[in-house]
Amino acid sequence: MIHLPNLPILEALPALREALTVRRTVLLEAPPGAGKSTVVPLALLDAAWRRGGRILMLEPRRIAARSVAERMASLIGEQTGQTVGFRTRLETRIGARTQIEVVTEGILTRMLQHDPALEGTACVVFDEFHERNLQGDLGLALCLESQRHLRDSLRLLIMSATLDGEALLRLL
Repeated sequence: MIHLPNLPILEALPALREALTVRRTVLLEAPPGAGKSTVVPLALLDAAWRRGGRILMLEPRRIAARSVAERMASLIGEQTGQTVGFRTRLETRIGARTQIEVVTEGILTRMLQHDPALEGTACVVFDEFHERNLQGDLGLALCLESQRHLRDSLRLLIMSATLDGEALLRLL
Protein backbone atom coordinates (compact mmCIF):
# COMPACT_ATOMS: atom_id res chain seq x y z
CA MET A 1 0.00 0.00 0.00
CA ILE A 2 1.26 3.44 -0.94
CA HIS A 3 1.28 6.14 1.74
CA LEU A 4 0.00 9.28 0.04
CA PRO A 5 0.86 12.76 1.35
CA ASN A 6 -1.85 14.62 3.22
CA LEU A 7 -3.08 16.92 0.46
CA PRO A 8 -6.60 18.29 -0.19
CA ILE A 9 -7.18 15.90 -3.13
CA LEU A 10 -7.39 12.96 -0.69
CA GLU A 11 -10.97 13.99 0.14
CA ALA A 12 -11.98 13.60 -3.52
CA LEU A 13 -10.31 10.22 -4.11
CA PRO A 14 -13.19 7.93 -3.04
CA ALA A 15 -15.63 9.73 -5.35
CA LEU A 16 -13.04 9.77 -8.16
CA ARG A 17 -12.38 6.04 -7.81
CA GLU A 18 -16.12 5.35 -7.90
CA ALA A 19 -16.62 7.61 -10.93
CA LEU A 20 -13.85 5.85 -12.87
CA THR A 21 -15.37 2.49 -11.98
CA VAL A 22 -18.74 3.35 -13.50
CA ARG A 23 -17.78 5.91 -16.18
CA ARG A 24 -15.25 5.89 -18.97
CA THR A 25 -14.62 9.64 -19.01
CA VAL A 26 -14.31 11.73 -15.85
CA LEU A 27 -13.54 15.40 -15.23
CA LEU A 28 -11.73 16.35 -12.02
CA GLU A 29 -11.58 19.98 -10.96
CA ALA A 30 -9.48 20.92 -7.93
CA PRO A 31 -7.51 24.01 -6.92
CA PRO A 32 -3.80 24.43 -7.69
CA GLY A 33 -1.62 22.55 -5.23
CA ALA A 34 -4.36 20.10 -4.24
CA GLY A 35 -2.29 17.10 -5.41
CA LYS A 36 -3.94 16.27 -8.74
CA SER A 37 -0.71 15.69 -10.66
CA THR A 38 1.20 13.69 -8.08
CA VAL A 39 -1.38 11.94 -5.90
CA VAL A 40 -4.19 10.98 -8.27
CA PRO A 41 -2.18 8.66 -10.58
CA LEU A 42 -0.64 6.89 -7.57
CA ALA A 43 -4.08 6.50 -5.99
CA LEU A 44 -5.34 4.77 -9.13
CA LEU A 45 -2.65 2.06 -9.15
CA ASP A 46 -4.84 -0.37 -7.21
CA ALA A 47 -8.01 0.22 -9.26
CA ALA A 48 -9.62 -3.06 -10.36
CA TRP A 49 -10.54 -1.65 -13.79
CA ARG A 50 -6.83 -1.23 -14.59
CA ARG A 51 -6.43 -5.00 -15.01
CA GLY A 52 -2.66 -4.52 -15.20
CA GLY A 53 -2.88 -1.75 -17.79
CA ARG A 54 -0.67 1.29 -17.43
CA ILE A 55 -1.75 4.82 -16.67
CA LEU A 56 -0.57 7.40 -19.21
CA MET A 57 -0.51 10.94 -17.89
CA LEU A 58 -0.23 13.79 -20.34
CA GLU A 59 1.75 16.82 -19.20
CA PRO A 60 1.92 19.82 -21.54
CA ARG A 61 5.63 20.57 -20.99
CA ARG A 62 8.83 18.46 -20.86
CA ILE A 63 10.09 19.93 -17.59
CA ALA A 64 6.72 19.35 -15.94
CA ALA A 65 6.60 15.76 -17.21
CA ARG A 66 10.01 14.96 -15.74
CA SER A 67 9.31 16.81 -12.47
CA VAL A 68 5.92 15.18 -11.88
CA ALA A 69 7.33 11.71 -12.59
CA GLU A 70 10.28 12.31 -10.27
CA ARG A 71 7.97 13.54 -7.49
CA MET A 72 5.63 10.55 -7.80
CA ALA A 73 8.58 8.15 -7.81
CA SER A 74 10.03 9.79 -4.70
CA LEU A 75 6.67 9.50 -2.90
CA ILE A 76 6.87 5.71 -3.27
CA GLY A 77 10.60 5.54 -2.51
CA GLU A 78 11.78 4.75 -6.04
CA GLN A 79 13.71 6.28 -8.90
CA THR A 80 11.99 7.16 -12.16
CA GLY A 81 11.87 4.29 -14.59
CA GLN A 82 10.53 1.82 -12.06
CA THR A 83 6.82 2.07 -11.15
CA VAL A 84 6.69 5.65 -12.44
CA GLY A 85 8.46 6.74 -15.61
CA PHE A 86 8.37 9.48 -18.18
CA ARG A 87 8.86 9.99 -21.87
CA THR A 88 9.63 13.29 -23.59
CA ARG A 89 11.14 14.23 -26.93
CA LEU A 90 14.63 14.39 -25.44
CA GLU A 91 14.55 11.87 -22.60
CA THR A 92 12.95 8.55 -21.67
CA ARG A 93 12.98 6.77 -18.33
CA ILE A 94 10.66 3.79 -18.39
CA GLY A 95 11.17 0.12 -17.67
CA ALA A 96 9.44 -3.24 -17.74
CA ARG A 97 7.76 -2.51 -14.37
CA THR A 98 6.53 0.99 -15.28
CA GLN A 99 2.83 1.36 -14.49
CA ILE A 100 2.50 5.15 -14.65
CA GLU A 101 4.06 6.85 -17.66
CA VAL A 102 4.10 10.65 -17.81
CA VAL A 103 4.31 11.81 -21.42
CA THR A 104 4.24 15.06 -23.35
CA GLU A 105 1.64 15.86 -25.97
CA GLY A 106 3.81 15.01 -28.97
CA ILE A 107 4.66 11.62 -27.47
CA LEU A 108 0.98 10.82 -26.90
CA THR A 109 0.16 11.73 -30.50
CA ARG A 110 2.92 9.43 -31.77
CA MET A 111 1.75 6.62 -29.49
CA LEU A 112 -1.79 6.96 -30.85
CA GLN A 113 -0.53 6.97 -34.45
CA HIS A 114 1.45 3.78 -33.80
CA ASP A 115 -1.31 2.08 -31.77
CA PRO A 116 -4.72 3.81 -32.06
CA ALA A 117 -6.27 1.43 -29.51
CA LEU A 118 -3.53 2.15 -26.93
CA GLU A 119 -3.34 -1.54 -26.06
CA GLY A 120 -1.92 -2.07 -22.60
CA THR A 121 -3.16 1.32 -21.42
CA ALA A 122 -6.01 1.41 -18.90
CA CYS A 123 -6.34 5.17 -18.48
CA VAL A 124 -5.12 8.37 -20.10
CA VAL A 125 -4.94 11.30 -17.70
CA PHE A 126 -4.97 14.78 -19.21
CA ASP A 127 -3.30 16.95 -16.59
CA GLU A 128 -3.40 20.76 -16.65
CA PHE A 129 -6.11 20.59 -19.31
CA HIS A 130 -6.77 24.32 -19.01
CA GLU A 131 -3.41 24.82 -20.79
CA ARG A 132 -5.12 23.89 -24.03
CA ASN A 133 -3.36 23.77 -27.35
CA LEU A 134 -3.70 21.99 -30.66
CA GLN A 135 -1.63 18.92 -29.70
CA GLY A 136 -3.49 18.41 -26.42
CA ASP A 137 -6.86 18.77 -28.11
CA LEU A 138 -5.77 16.36 -30.84
CA GLY A 139 -4.67 13.85 -28.20
CA LEU A 140 -8.06 14.08 -26.48
CA ALA A 141 -9.94 13.76 -29.78
CA LEU A 142 -7.91 10.68 -30.76
CA CYS A 143 -8.41 9.11 -27.33
CA LEU A 144 -12.15 9.72 -27.52
CA GLU A 145 -12.23 8.08 -30.98
CA SER A 146 -10.23 5.13 -29.64
CA GLN A 147 -12.62 4.82 -26.71
CA ARG A 148 -15.69 4.96 -28.98
CA HIS A 149 -14.53 2.64 -31.74
CA LEU A 150 -11.62 0.49 -30.57
CA ARG A 151 -11.46 0.24 -26.76
CA ASP A 152 -14.58 0.88 -24.77
CA SER A 153 -12.64 -0.07 -21.62
CA LEU A 154 -10.20 2.86 -22.00
CA ARG A 155 -10.69 5.41 -19.21
CA LEU A 156 -10.06 9.12 -19.74
CA LEU A 157 -9.49 11.46 -16.79
CA ILE A 158 -9.34 15.18 -17.47
CA MET A 159 -7.89 17.25 -14.63
CA SER A 160 -7.71 21.01 -14.26
CA ALA A 161 -7.72 23.75 -11.69
CA THR A 162 -9.29 26.43 -13.86
CA LEU A 163 -11.69 25.10 -16.44
CA ASP A 164 -15.29 25.60 -17.44
CA GLY A 165 -16.32 22.12 -16.34
CA GLU A 166 -19.94 22.41 -17.44
CA ALA A 167 -18.98 23.35 -21.02
CA LEU A 168 -16.39 20.57 -21.21
CA LEU A 169 -18.86 17.99 -19.89
CA ARG A 170 -21.31 18.99 -22.61
CA LEU A 171 -18.56 18.61 -25.23
CA LEU A 172 -17.55 15.19 -23.95
